[in-house]
Amino acid sequence: MSVEKDMARAHSPFKGMGTKLDTAIARGLNKVTGAALAPYQAAIVRIGFALTFGLYLLREWPHRLELYGTTSPWGFDLAHRLVASNKAFTVLLWSNDRLWFELVYHGTIVACLLLLVGWHTRTMSLLFMVGVLSLLNRNVLLGDGGDTLIHLMASYLVLTRCGQVWSLDARRRSRAATLGGDGSNAVSVTLWVVCGLGLALAEVTGFADIPLSWVLILWGLWVVQALWFWSVRSRFSEVRAVFDVVANLVHNSAMLVIAAQVCLLYATAGWYKIQGPRWQDGTALHYPLHLNYFSPWVPLSSALDSRSMIVTLITYGTVFAQVAFPFALLNRRVKNVLLAILITEHATIAVICGLPFFSMAMVFADMVFMPTNALRWVGGKAAAARDRITGRRRRNKAPPRTDVRARV
Repeated sequence: MSVEKDMARAHSPFKGMGTKLDTAIARGLNKVTGAALAPYQAAIVRIGFALTFGLYLLREWPHRLELYGTTSPWGFDLAHRLVASNKAFTVLLWSNDRLWFELVYHGTIVACLLLLVGWHTRTMSLLFMVGVLSLLNRNVLLGDGGDTLIHLMASYLVLTRCGQVWSLDARRRSRAATLGGDGSNAVSVTLWVVCGLGLALAEVTGFADIPLSWVLILWGLWVVQALWFWSVRSRFSEVRAVFDVVANLVHNSAMLVIAAQVCLLYATAGWYKIQGPRWQDGTALHYPLHLNYFSPWVPLSSALDSRSMIVTLITYGTVFAQVAFPFALLNRRVKNVLLAILITEHATIAVICGLPFFSMAMVFADMVFMPTNALRWVGGKAAAARDRITGRRRRNKAPPRTDVRARV
């Protein structure tokens, strides 16, 4: 009888668990919907990939016609047949005229520059995506692996709020908040109208040959932007709050996909390397060092290859770092160490193998895992350097001061 009373008085191990679970779920939902997470990481991805693709287009400017233009060996008809089979998107197949190609190529360079500085990032991220897809899908035989990553990141950036920091948009919103405004202006609406009119005109005249899926995507994004403008000017604060929640949720989901993409990239690369006999015996690095395409600095490649122990360590270290990186995310310190190793590895590849744009794409993709404090420290140093330069220019332009007492 006493045993039954003791059991009745004993507390259940599950007591209060439902309340704790509800609290944890509510806290998690508030976090993912209440703010756009990782704003500095989104900004560095925006800046990095706009810079990478912009520099690539500038470097290939003398060869642009042979790569993507009217004199490309991958001719207009061949590109049409491939796009018809894989349903890829490229505006360069709307016309084979050189003027149209020049407008798209140079327009993409301008979009890279404006996205880099964060000028109306919602529109520029969309134009950047259109330019990247148009050029890369025009000639799929080009690229060194970095182009695939740029292709993916350009698509993801459209869904992020990547202009919250380190952008002209952020500075404009800050000034508007100081003056009591909402941060919107006529330029945003004008860009939206121009994009809509251009797309409608291209479809109505038959100039554009757009797959139905891309028609829905482009017009869907245009309508979403219109709804956003309406919510900003709506007199109902609840409407703006709902749109903010949805935008934060989409942004956070896109950042999660970017992080998962990088993890998937390293995991697949590492596990495929494990299956290769040259990676298993530690000699994989030896072979690209003897290829002319991957040896722009022959003395440097020869000096590295002459030390077999270093070649073996780098080969095994590459496999270990790539396979271990997704698991290292469970520990912040280990993650930071492997992140530094991978960034150093890509910087070395840029120099020794002559793949600067591939390495830049990988490094900026890795930076989605950079600690926020480190990114803010780098941003602070860059802002201080900018202020010193602009301050020096202001002092040089300032008129010389006259001593009133000397004149008297």
